[in-house]
Amino acid sequence: MTDHEGCAFEGCCGRRDSSVRLIDARMPELVRCLTLFRYVQAVTGGPVARIDQAGSYAVPSLRGEAFAVAPGAIALRLDADGVDSAVVARDRGTDAVSLHLFDADGRTVHQGRLLSDGDRLLAGLVDTVHAGAREPGASTPPAVPDWENGDQLAQFDAILADGGPARRTAFHRYRGEHRAIDVDVLPAVLDHVCSVGLPIGVAVFAPSAMQACAGRVHVTDRTVGGRLFAAIDHSSVEIDLPSVHACRLVRSTAAHGPTSALELDDGDGNCVAVVTQFGIVGQDVHGAWEHLTESLPDA
Repeated sequence: MTDHEGCAFEGCCGRRDSSVRLIDARMPELVRCLTLFRYVQAVTGGPVARIDQAGSYAVPSLRGEAFAVAPGAIALRLDADGVDSAVVARDRGTDAVSLHLFDADGRTVHQGRLLSDGDRLLAGLVDTVHAGAREPGASTPPAVPDWENGDQLAQFDAILADGGPARRTAFHRYRGEHRAIDVDVLPAVLDHVCSVGLPIGVAVFAPSAMQACAGRVHVTDRTVGGRLFAAIDHSSVEIDLPSVHACRLVRSTAAHGPTSALELDDGDGNCVAVVTQFGIVGQDVHGAWEHLTESLPDA
């Protein structure tokens, strides 16, 4: 497929003087492509929650695989069956080059702006594919884990499968501890972990994608309109608090045993973000986090 003027994908390009190339969205080809780029501004999310991180991609994991968040690396988890197409877009006016992933409905799954000259040159060498090339090679996605009895990763993968509404509708079947939390306590939670230096992990969801970061919260801010900002390690997280319809504390098994997560839902029942602890963080950090979440008031 040759370059096309303009962009047929909503949200891909803000200018008409852009060239767009369709690239291979099949796995593991797409995973290998992402790890080639060394310095990227990676963005995942939507109008309610968004994560923005500059760095290089760790090897993206697929739903059903192991998952880890490494310092300084972009941790991306994908539902392979949900990523329908991928394009590289070049703005002729500024020479900016971006990679965009879309689902079958044309919704943005993930985007990454290539920040280095080497990456922009490398993008020109990525093979193009013809429209429809993905279908013959589409792989069967792994089954959604048994989230009702599952660990923390099983909860994430159940959200990845459809955004979370099916899981939330059937949440009465969940075997672990869970309770509704007052949404308005979230700014105080972030302010507290920032002031005491307690590391946290945040995952932000888009259709078929999850991007996560972990580390200390360096600064928090809240606008008059209620938008909440937090700088975490090398990432920036933004949450439109008035658009968060519900918050639920969900405790599931992780590296240090039962671990609490604050799940934020939008008005459609989609889980847009999760605040928790990922992996091995140390018993002191895990204990402090559990003590904090235990103190949060019910909704």
